[in-house]
Amino acid sequence: HPDPAAHPDPGTARAGTAQHSPPSPTAADPSAGASWPTGGESLRAAVDIRPFAGPDGEDWWVVSDAGCAIGGAAGAEGAAQDVVLGVGGASATLTQLAVDAPAARALDLGTGSGVQALHLAARGTRVTVTDVNPRALHIARLTLGLSGMPEPTSRQGSLYEPVRDDERFDVIVSNPPFVISPTSGPDARLTYRDGGMEGDALCRSLVQGAADRLTDGGWCQLLANWEHVEGEDWRERVSTWVPAGCDAWIVQREEQDVARYTELWLRDAGAHRGPRSDYRARYTRWLDAFAARGTQAIGFGWITLRRTGADRPSVVAEEWPHAVEQPLGQEIRRHFAARDGLRALDDAALLEARYVLADGVVQEQIGLPGEEDPEHVVLRQRHGMMRATTVDTVGAGLVGSCDGTLPAGRIVDAIAQLLGEDPDRLREATPDTLRSLVEQGFLHLAE
Repeated sequence: HPDPAAHPDPGTARAGTAQHSPPSPTAADPSAGASWPTGGESLRAAVDIRPFAGPDGEDWWVVSDAGCAIGGAAGAEGAAQDVVLGVGGASATLTQLAVDAPAARALDLGTGSGVQALHLAARGTRVTVTDVNPRALHIARLTLGLSGMPEPTSRQGSLYEPVRDDERFDVIVSNPPFVISPTSGPDARLTYRDGGMEGDALCRSLVQGAADRLTDGGWCQLLANWEHVEGEDWRERVSTWVPAGCDAWIVQREEQDVARYTELWLRDAGAHRGPRSDYRARYTRWLDAFAARGTQAIGFGWITLRRTGADRPSVVAEEWPHAVEQPLGQEIRRHFAARDGLRALDDAALLEARYVLADGVVQEQIGLPGEEDPEHVVLRQRHGMMRATTVDTVGAGLVGSCDGTLPAGRIVDAIAQLLGEDPDRLREATPDTLRSLVEQGFLHLAE
């Protein structure tokens, strides 16, 4: 595909096709710009300008380097270091995670083609975009301009360097160059994916620096890769990245051993098309770098932070490779709201609170045909994270009776009387059940 370096300023070049030659501009039409090739010469697109549907059916346009609109193999051998990708799987995932909270100012860190900034600007938010790649900043401005959005404030630099010390944002989003590649040589050359820092230090730095750039109640959402290091639980390791004063939800969606991970990103760079000896040497260099750090696998997922200032922050790190219902922004807000509510309730207060069954929760009973009582009762979500959990008869009765009118303690007393159970014993066991059901989204605290 075309060498992006041939067009250092894609905004001044016109996109065309080799199949159709538009009419040549005339001298009487000064707005027509530079002359088109004539005669037997062909045209080549300088950039890819592709239609993109917004969340409410808006007609947007996303600009990227030609041949890189969908992502994947964009870093083929011979491509420029500053290649800019269009909408790929990772950027689409991040837009689906976006929390639709009021935001006056937002930061799109590592903007690339400007897809995240486009969604933020559509909400009426003043957007600042940053990137180490000056071509990405220019292309992001083109994306927003062609889509009818205000021009963002753009700054060149790495991580939070372009952000002033006194600046605070209501939202920070980032689809960063999270690929964990060797920090030198030909395998750390693609700006859109290689962060140039050892291991997962780039993603760690993004998380650790978020609190100082967020307003109170502000959100930070990013995609990340992290290392599974021998002798360490990845959940504990990544949880230590979370800065003080922030709640966090860390979700691992996929895990790959280092060999598969290496093969994936060497193919993305087009290394498999070159001499086999070169491919083997690069493959070995990747594996040696992982071995030196004791890395056995790589996790991929998303991290959401919210600045709460709480003395007892809630940090949840979990693995969830199962299906979810997109978009997840509303579910993410619910998760953090539930943590806020539970933080203020001890066991006694949990029993005095009222609850509402979440929308779309169904009950499944599993047992032998003809049996009076089921072996298992399963609650299953049809929305959000689409979780399932097993409950006993008391738990099922409690959930089924939560309509926001009665405190949980009174419902438990009624169940105890119906089953002939000791109400004090059931009351003692119920707070843990309530806390788990609220945390997982099966029950909501009634307002």
